[in-house]
Amino acid sequence: MASSVGSSSPPKNPNERKEGGNNTAYFDVYGPDAKADVFIKFPATDTVYLQDIQGLVNWVLGDGIMPSWIFVKNKPLIQKVVLLHLPGLNADLYYSNPDLFVRLGQCCGAPKQVLALSCIADEMQTIGALLTCRVKRKHREMNSSKQACYTDYISTVPAPAGCTLHSILGLDCEMCITAEGFELTRVTLVDIGGKVVLDKLVKPFNCILDYNTRYSGITEEMLRGVTTTLKDIQEEFLKLVYKETILVGHSLENDLSALRISHNLIIDTAILYKNPYGEGRKTALRILSQKFLQREIQASGKGHDSTEDARAALELALLKIKYGPQFGSDPSFMRKKLVTVLHESDKLCSLIDQMSIIKRFSDGSCNAIPVTSDDQALSRTLKEVKKNNVSFVWTRFSGLDSYYHKQAEDPEKLMSRVAQTISLLTCNRVSSNGDKGSILNVEMKEILTRMDDRIQKLYSSLHSNTLLIVTTGQGDTAIVQRLRKILRENRGSTISRGEILRALEHLQSQAETGLCFASVKHST
Repeated sequence: MASSVGSSSPPKNPNERKEGGNNTAYFDVYGPDAKADVFIKFPATDTVYLQDIQGLVNWVLGDGIMPSWIFVKNKPLIQKVVLLHLPGLNADLYYSNPDLFVRLGQCCGAPKQVLALSCIADEMQTIGALLTCRVKRKHREMNSSKQACYTDYISTVPAPAGCTLHSILGLDCEMCITAEGFELTRVTLVDIGGKVVLDKLVKPFNCILDYNTRYSGITEEMLRGVTTTLKDIQEEFLKLVYKETILVGHSLENDLSALRISHNLIIDTAILYKNPYGEGRKTALRILSQKFLQREIQASGKGHDSTEDARAALELALLKIKYGPQFGSDPSFMRKKLVTVLHESDKLCSLIDQMSIIKRFSDGSCNAIPVTSDDQALSRTLKEVKKNNVSFVWTRFSGLDSYYHKQAEDPEKLMSRVAQTISLLTCNRVSSNGDKGSILNVEMKEILTRMDDRIQKLYSSLHSNTLLIVTTGQGDTAIVQRLRKILRENRGSTISRGEILRALEHLQSQAETGLCFASVKHST
């Protein structure tokens, strides 16, 4: 039935789109029996991040950049990509129980380990990394009139040879209100360990109209007898902060403006942590500290404490350095929906998921198909993958994740899980056998078995030369979020705070690594 290459009657292929396109031409070039394929690269130094997976989809179907971690053979022959996400599953659970994932291994081969967004990311952030693409942010140049305002500022200088240099410092200043506006009343610098290296009150040059105590924490009594001037504090500041020092703070432009000092190496957490409601808004340091440091600040009712604020800003910056620029950011900020990007390349997409996911990551160009169970998800996916005009299909089997959430909401089961984890750690036998005995009860095994069966059914339904990508989640994120909430709220528990912290550290370490499988379906 197959025609020879270059014949006037091109071979028919089940993947050929009804509306035409390049498929026929591709099979003319590659031949009627040509196959696409993928080969995951496995060097130990090759790190794959969660965001790289949507990059693969965009490379195969859109105008993306060729990934370095996987080789795609005969890419033009791949006319459909199916991305299946398995929240709740992680590398530890998969490798510990190979007998429960036989079909997944048979369909997709060996997985590639994937570094998650962070050990505390929730499932929505994970999905956001898979279903959104980074877009370039417009760089705004400072206009010359605004630059001219800084001509009277003192600039930091290079560190002298042999000088002990602080590589990074946290800065916070407090201001009062004078006849000339806001003026400096306190300046604080802390080092990377949180130690105070400078903390001084400053006497404003002009008469004070409002001590701004409700925000600054500065009172008339505190400034009584203070003789340190702005010039004095500038001299001390410049002996600690050199041109090579990184300054960290929250809305640093206000602090540096009060100091009348110009410095180029800065990290501003008000900009670093993007506000989900738009570029012109900033999230309060108090909110960021509560959310990411699990620490209440500015809660005394006596105004801000610049030492407390400087430490919080520095710790928030260090979290970004440790976990990457996307940590703590709304995944939709500065990102474009994957379905929108693919639509720009004339690719039709189908999203099959819960309504909350559909609303957030679909657009008017795609088929948005809400489902409420894994059985529904499989049934609708089997229909969508057979449609020749659909190029990308997203779906999730979330039974395991739902099970974890139910367990975490039950206080008795939650504490039982923590106790089991502590027991394993204490006995120093956190191994595959230990995990099986303590975690995989009958219900969980049934969930994983059904998941494996659904994957096999989905793979069997695919047309030839369809790329199937399977990604796991980050394990039991529900218990991680629940334990962090207990610690944050200082709730009483039958298990000590120290033991909860120990269990949380272990569970978070498991959540740092996920898996990615990739396979092209071939005719049997």
